[in-house]
Parts: sequence; structure tokens; C-alpha cells
Amino acid sequence: MAKLNIGLPDDMKQFVDDRTRTGQFASEDAYVQDLIKQDQERQQKIADIQKIVEEAISSGESDESMRDILRSMKEKRSKTA
Repeated sequence: MAKLNIGLPDDMKQFVDDRTRTGQFASEDAYVQDLIKQDQERQQKIADIQKIVEEAISSGESDESMRDILRSMKEKRSKTA
């Protein structure tokens, strides 16, 4: 496993220490790994949303009204539930 050394201001170091001391995380490494994992997941969600928006923009305007679109979505949702 690769190693990474980082510098933190005293108040941030204290915060990390508190998180590990209270048992919320097994170690400082586990805490930082969790933060990175959360950031990766957030970045993936943003990329997924950006892709949906790009697809929507490139698909052009719909001939359906907003009411028709919502009704269609509700029908699809009720069929999968």
C-alpha cells in the first residue's frame, strides 16, 4: 500500500485525533481513506448527472407537454414498483 504524508493545521489534526479517539474510525488512515472514498463517490455522482444533462440537451425539445411527461414517468414508476 502506498504511503502519503500530509501536513495539517493543529485544529484539523485535533479533529482527526478526536474522530479516532472516540472510536468512529480505527485509525487516522481509516478516516482519511473514508474521506477519499466519499469524495470519489461524490465525483462519480456529479459525472453521472453531467452525462444525463448532456444527453437531455442533445436529445432536443420534446413534443410532449410537461404534464404528459410527468404522467408517463409515474406510469413507468408504478410498473416497476
